[in-house]
Amino acid sequence: MNQKSFAFFLLRAAIAIVFAYAAIASYITPGNWLGYFPLFLRNLVPQTILLTGFSIYELLLAVWLLSGKFTFYAAVVALLTLCGIVLSNLYALDILFRDFAIILSAASLAVFTYKNKHI
Repeated sequence: MNQKSFAFFLLRAAIAIVFAYAAIASYITPGNWLGYFPLFLRNLVPQTILLTGFSIYELLLAVWLLSGKFTFYAAVVALLTLCGIVLSNLYALDILFRDFAIILSAASLAVFTYKNKHI
């Protein structure tokens, strides 16, 4: 593995770990994570289904990022997911400000893989 490939792997892994951690932690302590969903979603979908569904989505996204397949699209999905989380939780910016680093990491990954979207 050359230096560039290793750097891309590290970037993909860094973003994937965030999603995997959130999915696993929400299974262990669901009460700590339900509050990040907008109220209208919590009223629309049963909370256990909402949290379980989103956790599965996060795990699938983490695996997709780690796979290195269609990395541009995985990065864009990660970027949009994180933007949605931050925008729907602006009241918690003291906690979510860290997500800006992950958002910019996903944006960087998307920019660097744009030309090879098919890979």
